[in-house]
Amino acid sequence: MDLTYTEEEQDFRARLREWLLKALPELPARPSPDDWPGRRAYDLGWQRRLYEAGYAGLHWPVDAGGRGATPTQHLIFLEETERAGAPYVGANFVGLLHAGPTIAAEGTAAQRARWLPPVLRGDEVWCQGFSEPDAGSDLASLRTRAVRDGDDYVITGSKIWTSHAEVADWCELLVRTDPEAPKHRGISWLAMPMDAPGVTVRPLRTLAGSTEFAEVFLDEVRVPVANRVGAENDGWRVTMVTLSFERGTAFVGEVVACRRTLGGLARTARANGRWDDPVLRRRLGRLYGEFGALWRLTQWNVSEAERSAGGVPGIGGSVFKLAYSHARQELYDVAAEVLGASSLSLDEEWVQDRLSSLSYTIAAGTSQIQRNIVAERILGLPKGR
Repeated sequence: MDLTYTEEEQDFRARLREWLLKALPELPARPSPDDWPGRRAYDLGWQRRLYEAGYAGLHWPVDAGGRGATPTQHLIFLEETERAGAPYVGANFVGLLHAGPTIAAEGTAAQRARWLPPVLRGDEVWCQGFSEPDAGSDLASLRTRAVRDGDDYVITGSKIWTSHAEVADWCELLVRTDPEAPKHRGISWLAMPMDAPGVTVRPLRTLAGSTEFAEVFLDEVRVPVANRVGAENDGWRVTMVTLSFERGTAFVGEVVACRRTLGGLARTARANGRWDDPVLRRRLGRLYGEFGALWRLTQWNVSEAERSAGGVPGIGGSVFKLAYSHARQELYDVAAEVLGASSLSLDEEWVQDRLSSLSYTIAAGTSQIQRNIVAERILGLPKGR
């Protein structure tokens, strides 16, 4: 097996580095964490730059508007943008990393033409309307109703933990279209405009004081039937496609970021004397090996996804998501040890990330759910009663 980069891949890396050196100094100042309209404009502005330079949608198929890059080029892009400190997807992560890929895999030609180009160009933001107050880990128990009325669905219910809902244009929305069907079979996947009459967004404040999540209340919201992705009542299958992207490939850039953070922690520990603690050094060394292994798993997941029909990741994404969530939490626990008393200050580097890391064993499916998936679908163990 030849693990060296080809001449074409090395040229791709060189051209990307050169472009980043020119593009990054031209960026405006990052807005404050609480300025969500400003953050939206900043994130979409970066996405437009990527689009104009030919780097948007590297991981999307050509017939969905993507660049059709190889898996290796996609991974090189992630490595180089993180190495250069370039912005990540930010407010547009739902559209770029799982709503868009779901539409690319499951949508009609008309749906692809309508929704995918604006995501890649940096014109529109998506949010995710899956979880409900009584339907978190047991997502299929959702109760938001969609009643067919001619060419529309009339939707009533509520969603919670809806990322970036306050600045989103569209929502990937799960609704119950057949309340009499078994709970996994009466669900449909819709694209809902966030400016539709009857949509109310109420931001939620997190432990870190930010408001990237929101409650969304739906009071007889009308959504065209044409906005349904997949067949009516087949939304659970489509949702599994979405979650495959969310768990299997959406976190790949963050693995690179964590490896960079690990290097920063080692340098800080050497500078402030914490490096003299052998237990801390062992933890840093073990994390170095763990994130190295996660990066290899990331490479495998991306390669498998881009070779599969529709580019949909396999159930191996649950293995990655489970391991990554816990490794990330441990990384920022070690960060607190390195920082010492200053780890109590929200102004200190890594402290905000430590607080956000607590959510990773819950977001995109709890660790308990991922263990069940691994046990039943990969190891073939019997389901519990």
